[in-house]
Amino acid sequence: MDLHLDNEMKPSVALLYATVANTYKRLKLLVMDVNQEELFFKGTNKEMNSIGQLLKHLAVVDLHWVYRFRNESVPLGVQKEYGPLIDSTGQLPSVQDTTTVDLINSYEKVQMMFRLECIKISEKDLTKVVSYENGKTATVRWGIWHIADHSRYHQAHISLLKKLYRYK
Repeated sequence: MDLHLDNEMKPSVALLYATVANTYKRLKLLVMDVNQEELFFKGTNKEMNSIGQLLKHLAVVDLHWVYRFRNESVPLGVQKEYGPLIDSTGQLPSVQDTTTVDLINSYEKVQMMFRLECIKISEKDLTKVVSYENGKTATVRWGIWHIADHSRYHQAHISLLKKLYRYK
């Protein structure tokens, strides 16, 4: 397996983007067989975030990165569509009345927005500093890398939830 480099992007951007695209592709394969009950399963003691919450979380976080790269706030209509990063208790928002397909379709829109944003990023833009959560700063390069890393991190949680669900 190799990373597919998008020829519409600058070389360094294409390489970083390829890690995100590859990780997203793996995520879709990981959840394609998740049924409704499993989507909302929160672990054997109900103390974990569900697969549904994690999928929604990944889409919302990536959406925020798209707008950070643009140096814009997420528009209110988009915020309403995707929901908050966290709820009023500081936890991932609950997810209900949805399906794995709906969550992936929603995330797919974010991935398309992200790709279009990466097409606009120059090699020089990779060192541009953007703000993220609670006044921290990072380069655009780190932000793109972080999107892939963050997804891999939660894919491990999803894999664990799937294993716990099978053996409950």
